[in-house]
Amino acid sequence: MQLTPTERDRLLLFTAAELARSRHARGLRLNLPEATALIADTVCEAARDGARLAAAVARGRAVLGPDDVLPGVVDVLTEINVEAVFDDGSRLAVIADPFGAAEAAHAAGPADPAHATAADRAPGAVLPAPDPAGDPEPTHTVRVRNTAPVPVSVTSHFHFFEANPRLEFDRSAAYGTHLAVPAGSSVRFDPGATVEVPLVPIGGARIAIGFAGLVDGPLDAPGAKAEALRRAAACGYLGAAPDGQEARS
Repeated sequence: MQLTPTERDRLLLFTAAELARSRHARGLRLNLPEATALIADTVCEAARDGARLAAAVARGRAVLGPDDVLPGVVDVLTEINVEAVFDDGSRLAVIADPFGAAEAAHAAGPADPAHATAADRAPGAVLPAPDPAGDPEPTHTVRVRNTAPVPVSVTSHFHFFEANPRLEFDRSAAYGTHLAVPAGSSVRFDPGATVEVPLVPIGGARIAIGFAGLVDGPLDAPGAKAEALRRAAACGYLGAAPDGQEARS
């Protein structure tokens, strides 16, 4: 039987996960590779069952708790990335805090380094300070219609202005923004569906490289937005009316 490198990697992951399941069923606490394989395989199987990205990630985060792994694993394994095959194609699933420790800490109250226990102060322990700014609030929403005959998914930090050309929305209003959804997640637009999505400005140095190649440089450079709108309109992106003209609705 001929297998592609991706198929071989998937079988290797499944084999490691089966070993982890067997040991977990015998009451053994899992080591780092075993826990990684079991959580990643759970996400892949959830995708194969037809689950959406968020549901698959949630299933992966629920399979193991801190008491199911050897000491130190929770501190080391803080994020797992695995490419899973969903009904609408392959996507990268990002399982942050794979043991649900963040929810447990939140339920116990806000972290306060001044009142940390001796266990919290163990070597290598992470004591995050409260974020005074909190999560960024959406600045506005756009109404998006999928004119394509297939579902379209847009990930959290994709420059939304450059999203699939068959998505019809006000591209000018979406310039320099990404979806206001948790990092690593995505929004799915079913064929013919119209959805309102929240947007938040891209932060940092605000440089967009790659994506659909409509900007490839600083977002706020003089003339960058007008040139990006011109390129989008020339390439047939729906809703890409130049500034000062009404976008298609």
